[in-house]
Amino acid sequence: MKLSSFKTVQPCSRVKTTAAPDVIIRKPSTIRCCTLTDHPTPPKLAIDHHDKINGWEHHLRNPADHDYQFNRHSYRSSSSSSSSLSKRWKEYQGIRNWDGLLDPLDENMRQEILRYGKFVDAAYKSFDFDPSSPSYATCKFPKSSLLDGSGLPDTGYRLTRNLRATSGISLPRWVHRAPSWLATQSSWIGYVAVCKDRDEIARLGRRDVVISFRGTATPLEWLENLRATLTDIEPPNDDGSMVESGFLSLYTSGAESLQQMVRAEIARLLKSYGDEPLSLTITGHSLGAALATLAAYDIKTHFKRAPLVTVISFGGPRVGNRNFRCRLEKQGTKVLRIVNSDDVITKVPGFVLDENVGQNGGGGGDGAGDSHVASNKDFQMASLRSRIQKMVKDTRWMYAEVGKELRLSSRDSPYLLGSGFNVATCHELGTYLHLVENFVSSTCPFRAAARKMLDNRTTRQIAGL
Repeated sequence: MKLSSFKTVQPCSRVKTTAAPDVIIRKPSTIRCCTLTDHPTPPKLAIDHHDKINGWEHHLRNPADHDYQFNRHSYRSSSSSSSSLSKRWKEYQGIRNWDGLLDPLDENMRQEILRYGKFVDAAYKSFDFDPSSPSYATCKFPKSSLLDGSGLPDTGYRLTRNLRATSGISLPRWVHRAPSWLATQSSWIGYVAVCKDRDEIARLGRRDVVISFRGTATPLEWLENLRATLTDIEPPNDDGSMVESGFLSLYTSGAESLQQMVRAEIARLLKSYGDEPLSLTITGHSLGAALATLAAYDIKTHFKRAPLVTVISFGGPRVGNRNFRCRLEKQGTKVLRIVNSDDVITKVPGFVLDENVGQNGGGGGDGAGDSHVASNKDFQMASLRSRIQKMVKDTRWMYAEVGKELRLSSRDSPYLLGSGFNVATCHELGTYLHLVENFVSSTCPFRAAARKMLDNRTTRQIAGL
């Protein structure tokens, strides 16, 4: 799950193989991104603005100069982009549910997603994964140097609190005879960081608080993931809101639970910065994505005057049922899920039934007989759907997707397919950042394909002159 070095390659290196010559091959743990933004700009020609390509072609014809090292000194963006971000920061944080920003993917939106993805990467790099280490499952760096030590210097953010998660699973008596790492119940899971730099605050248009969570790492966290049945969310409610048992256990268990740590730190920060423009962005990958959703819900529930709370999640599993989703929407929590359609983790746990099945009548006939047949079919479909829903609901396995989705696919990247399709890499954070960096739109989902289409059309236009 670690994200390895993720740097722009100019130009792309090519590895020759007998099976697939001239195809870029990347090892699963060393995915490196290719950007097309430095390619020569095609000649400006008369373009049909009604063409479907027009929605994304301006990103390729007039590319922005991006730097993916993500620090305030090397982040090079045009003054107009910075101005747009500071003036429209609430839109980029989801106040309008990201309408018009995801398809085609707005460049500022892309940079914000990647920037928060790097905060998750820092959480992975700061975690001690070595079971033989005496500091296993702890943070490798002191609080003052965590971002620097994890390869994320000069962000303008300062770490204010480390976070730990504790498993609520009761261990058998014989566990003391097993290696100690198997029974590690409490482990470092992430951190809280606050934007302190005046220039970065001005660029963002507000002071930003980031809560970042890593994904599953310890044996007991894996076991908690398998506790996939739904359970009533805390505090108890009468609206039927339920979430996955294992995720809730990790969030609420322990003498000092993750929930208590998050609440205490947010209370302190609201007291310090509550009178100025403030955003709270919670981000995570895999298990961390689920915990980010629970933390966002908890903050909006516990703090009546909470600022805008946004979740940006990568490769997250399902978290709760439909009532939980409705609660999130009602309280104003904004969730953007970055989903790889080839990642199986985003398709579990439980089942999601199409809520529209049987709602829109079939049958296109004009006669009364056709209408009667259609009505009977609708009734039968609705009845079947209702029975299935009840059966699944009784098993506490009926989940619902939450928030807005940015759907990507590993199959769209020629760099990931160079050595054959690998399901194992589809869930890696590096894969997600690679896909986000290169996504253009749903009609042309990858920069390489977009460039080829644009160049082909330019050639045809030149030939027609």
